[in-house]
Amino acid sequence: MSEAQTVQLSYDDGARAVELAREAVESFVRHGQREQPGSMREAFYARTGAFVRLESTRGRGRLRGCAGAWETSDQLGHAIVEAAIKAASDDSCGSEVEPKELDNITVSVFVVSNTVLTNDPLADLEVGTHGVAVDGGNSHGWLYPTVPVENGWSGAEFLSRACRKAKLAPNAWEDEETMVTLIEGQVFRERADGGAVEEL
Repeated sequence: MSEAQTVQLSYDDGARAVELAREAVESFVRHGQREQPGSMREAFYARTGAFVRLESTRGRGRLRGCAGAWETSDQLGHAIVEAAIKAASDDSCGSEVEPKELDNITVSVFVVSNTVLTNDPLADLEVGTHGVAVDGGNSHGWLYPTVPVENGWSGAEFLSRACRKAKLAPNAWEDEETMVTLIEGQVFRERADGGAVEEL
């Protein structure tokens, strides 16, 4: 069952989504302020979820923040800003992004287009296409769709890692009482070399 208002972004919309996330991160980190979406593209009025991921380009690189929601009543523009600020805060990876880091961070945005509650996660999961959210009791966790591709994980490993993030047993995704939601959408990302935004 779909929880999101289906939205399909053009490349220009996606590039603007990344730009908006970058503006929100920089405004928060440099000035402690919340960036307002301002004049939004039509697609940004859709009520759907979004995630923002911040990665360092220094050394071997590392995750500096990742936040968002796949279930939300917010308009997309506001969901992107909320996710960007949370990703840059100490709520995400334990330490707030500092101003000196901003030039060495790449920003990506995952815009949710559909969600599917599955009874057969391994069969229904498409690695590289789906993000995964796991809920078991009061525990929940989710992982970005590009993560298994970047790490060479199989579908089973991806599901197990999502369970661990939710502080559940690695095989909890096989339990009938665990809710597994597959999250579909589009990922747009800044290039580490400073080139044009790319859609993954």
